[in-house]
Amino acid sequence: MASTEKSSPFNKFRGAFKSKKDENATSAPEIYTTDEKPDIEHASDTSPTGYPNAKRRREAPPLVRDLSPEERARLESVLVKKIDLRLLPMLIIMYLMNYLDRNNIAAARLAGLEDELELTGTQYLTCVSILFVGYILMQVPSNLFLNKIGKPAIYLPTVMIVWGVISAATAAAESFGGLVAIRFFLGFVEAAYFPGCLFFLSSWYTRKELGFRTAVLYSGSLMSGAFSGLITAGITGGMDGKKGLRAWRWLFIIEGVITIVIAIAAFWVLPNFPRTTGWLTEDERQLAIWRLDEDIGEDDWTGSQNQTFFHGMKLAFTDIKTWVLMVLLFCFVASGTVTNLFPTIVQTLGYSDINSLLLTVPPYVLGVITTFLNSWHADKTGERYFHITLPLYFAVAAFIIAAATIKTAPRYVAMMLMIPGVYTGYVRAAALAAINAVSNASSIYASYMYPESAGPRYVVAMSVNCATASIAIIAATVLRFILVHLNKKLDRGEKVEGAVAEGEAVPGEAAKRGFRFVL
Repeated sequence: MASTEKSSPFNKFRGAFKSKKDENATSAPEIYTTDEKPDIEHASDTSPTGYPNAKRRREAPPLVRDLSPEERARLESVLVKKIDLRLLPMLIIMYLMNYLDRNNIAAARLAGLEDELELTGTQYLTCVSILFVGYILMQVPSNLFLNKIGKPAIYLPTVMIVWGVISAATAAAESFGGLVAIRFFLGFVEAAYFPGCLFFLSSWYTRKELGFRTAVLYSGSLMSGAFSGLITAGITGGMDGKKGLRAWRWLFIIEGVITIVIAIAAFWVLPNFPRTTGWLTEDERQLAIWRLDEDIGEDDWTGSQNQTFFHGMKLAFTDIKTWVLMVLLFCFVASGTVTNLFPTIVQTLGYSDINSLLLTVPPYVLGVITTFLNSWHADKTGERYFHITLPLYFAVAAFIIAAATIKTAPRYVAMMLMIPGVYTGYVRAAALAAINAVSNASSIYASYMYPESAGPRYVVAMSVNCATASIAIIAATVLRFILVHLNKKLDRGEKVEGAVAEGEAVPGEAAKRGFRFVL
């Protein structure tokens, strides 16, 4: 630790700050560390912003207060890059495996799973959809538990090891009932990761930084689609029948073992929250905490005693924006359920199983590229609405083309547009776990819209996807009108009531700096 502090760019300011603190013991209070407690007895019931029961405004710690704007920008840039290098690579790899283990059953169908287990009728589709029942049940409790314990560096890798074991155990399935049970518990455990990750990122990054980082994280799911096709094609071509096992069994064993190895490595890589991690120097920790305090009024995690299970849910579900976001995300996910059986859809082009698996790769690669570009441009311009809705217009066009023709070339063009069209505009939501839980409900019924008898056009499925993508555009438009209205009220200095919970939406420093909703 000593060598780390010596090389830190923050240390050139450390001596000045300590001397000022010694000279003026009654100066503005610093950010509380994990060993310090706020003076609750002398805290006012009314915040300086006029919101009753809002948290008392705190002034910046000396490190931040005494920096010039140029120095602040430079040091913050160094800090953000350090956070990026520590968090993002591992989180992306973990999410890649999360999505790969969840959706590899789609590729396993082309590797012999359905034939060997003698699945008939809708049994295979049930095995696909049952995962999302467990997924929905666990999302909200998992995020509340993570918020309570404040130890993502332990929690996220632990659940990853568990789902890796369950995923590998899929290779032992011998019947429809066994496969259904395994898939249910896989979804139950995997549910902890994605909403937990986004909550984790929001505890390290400001609002203006989150869009691109969330897109970077989400690229892991899109990359998993590309890798799934490549891996399954390789295993099907080279390992089918090895040691007496069909290719689909090797697929689950190999991917499950890789998941467990990555999870073990994550214990030594992932930090906890800024307030509780020992990975940052003290000066870096103060700046990391203050950035969040300055951005939204308070840092996300202050201590387990302050994180009640139902407080966050109460704030979220008394906010009309949560319900609009829920409709938006539900329709996004409903449109994107085409990926649950994407290899089967591509197979209707008439190519062999291995070539069909290889043809699933380009749409996901294009999705990664468009997601990066869209999110980068959204963060650069500060605009959100058109970056969400414009890709959806391409998705609508793709679903119409897929349902309208059986010609190979236009259908594959439509497949190339489906994934980028839906996932490029995918956004981070405020009441994340609850919204994701409800939105993923569409995946339960969506699998049944893709029976093999409906191919190659899948008219019902493509029509429903087209409708939900259109509704998502409408919901995004409604949300924009709501946020514009709230920003106008804030411009007039009015309290924001009803749509935003009074005393919670614009607390502390964020109000002083002129909090506005990003449009």
